Amino acid sequence: MINLITENIDIWTSAQIQKNGTGRGNGSANQSLYGIKKLRELILKLAVRGKLVPQDPKDEPAKVLLEKISKEKARLIKEGKLKKQESLLKINDDEKPHELPEGWTWVRIGDIAQHNSGKTLDSGRNSGSLREYITTSNLYWGFFVLDELRQMPFMDEEIDKYTAKQFDLLVCEGGEAGRAAVWHYAHDICFQNHIHRVRLFGGIDSYYIFRLLQKMSYTGDIDLYRKGVGISNMSGKALASIVVPLPPIAEQHRIVVTVDELMAICDQLERKQTDSNAAHQTLVETLLATLTSAANPGEFIEAWQRIADHFDILFTTEQSIDQLKQTILQLAVMGKLVPQDPNDEPASVLLEKIAKEKARLVKEGKIKKEKPLPTISAAEKIFELPNGWTWVRWHTIALKIGDIDHAMPDQVKDGYPYVSPRDFLQNNGIDLEGAKKISEEDFLRLAAKIQPQKGDIIYPRYGTIGENRLVETEADFLASYSCCVIKTMLNFIEPKYQFIFSISTLAKDQAKQAENKTTQANVGIKSIQNYLVPLPPSTEQQRIVAKVNELMAICDTLKAGLKDAQTTQIHLADAIVEQAMS
Repeated sequence: MINLITENIDIWTSAQIQKNGTGRGNGSANQSLYGIKKLRELILKLAVRGKLVPQDPKDEPAKVLLEKISKEKARLIKEGKLKKQESLLKINDDEKPHELPEGWTWVRIGDIAQHNSGKTLDSGRNSGSLREYITTSNLYWGFFVLDELRQMPFMDEEIDKYTAKQFDLLVCEGGEAGRAAVWHYAHDICFQNHIHRVRLFGGIDSYYIFRLLQKMSYTGDIDLYRKGVGISNMSGKALASIVVPLPPIAEQHRIVVTVDELMAICDQLERKQTDSNAAHQTLVETLLATLTSAANPGEFIEAWQRIADHFDILFTTEQSIDQLKQTILQLAVMGKLVPQDPNDEPASVLLEKIAKEKARLVKEGKIKKEKPLPTISAAEKIFELPNGWTWVRWHTIALKIGDIDHAMPDQVKDGYPYVSPRDFLQNNGIDLEGAKKISEEDFLRLAAKIQPQKGDIIYPRYGTIGENRLVETEADFLASYSCCVIKTMLNFIEPKYQFIFSISTLAKDQAKQAENKTTQANVGIKSIQNYLVPLPPSTEQQRIVAKVNELMAICDTLKAGLKDAQTTQIHLADAIVEQAMS
């Protein structure tokens, strides 16, 4: 069985999955080492099935150990040191998921341990001397964090019941119910009521029981003994009922030693793979940055050649492909993605046309006259633009940037969709069907201020700032006041180019600088109106959009192939575990 583990190291380390986190700067932390997780699960499964270390016929059988424990408990009860326990239910065949080796037996934790929860913190009733205690926030899988211990009063007669001694097993009653660690310290510690103390009889190895609980967490079996959704709990009765495949004492010790050794190897593999992922991501970010920082076409070609020569080893993770996508967007708005055409009408002329159109709309009463925006100073210009381009403030080229009234309209069963970021789907999708619905009266009243239409941008201003959507439907709906709507001047600005800017690093950096740091980070309408936009000629906007679409399709193909390869590795890891268990 050890060979099964060591001969498949490549599969364990290469089976990775992408986490769902979308936060900025997650980097290599977004890669979940699925294969190593499955390896740990396999080790623990083998351990508690008696397949990890060989049995020794000279070991005293577990049934003899149980007889000794029974006598020990009877003596303690007689001496008044232990309360007589309620009889536990007999273990039925359905609770025995596999055959046991010779010398093993099935028991419940309540048969082999004394257990109780800690002291309840109640300032009105507590008295005694102040002592440090631990709670669930100090207790993690296999270790304790003791930097900030609290104190509460304990009376002398409570100390024995509410104190953990070396090698006691401590188990969370609440939070992540069942999370456990062995108290390995030489000094004693008091514990609070959301922790169970499990003190094993007969010299049973508490680390073996810890590894059993850890295995149950990996496989999900521990959920059978939990109650509650989200924040779960595990009662003392549930803890006592946990079924244990119990080996002889000597074999318990051999299992614990071997599991520790193999888990240490897993730790090394995990560190090595995490470091490798981090180094890979740093390399990708560094090389892509040379594209955006290139000072002239020669530097750009040289930087691209370095990337092209190693493309197959650079873009091997979802994170690296996402970084490539972001670089494409940034190159697009810097004027480095497609060549300029000196025959294109300059953006300065386009601005004049936009100003004339807005003046006409003001005169016709279709839009309000805008307040003058601040002049763009030389210091504000983030980078040098190509010939024919110009810097503008976003509101200069938008028909309108605003939001609806901030009073929440009543929800109705059938009506018009009232969209918020929670209704955003992948690939620029918007779930109009699943969105909250509002009445026609509320829709007409709110739409009079601003309504998103095809070609406009919905820009979340709270929480997921800048996770924007380009409206591609002609259906009537509204965006909630947690978003602003950027109304596009359709005959002047290419909607997809404006969207490319809105999701580029350039726009995201400006959003970060403009964030109001309150309870929930947000960006004001005025700040968004004042974002600096690099404006290319109209015809170049169209060429940029076409090139971005082409390159994004390539990236999506790369990602699909990567997912297929990851799925294969994950299936291989799963298959090895299943093979070992069969």
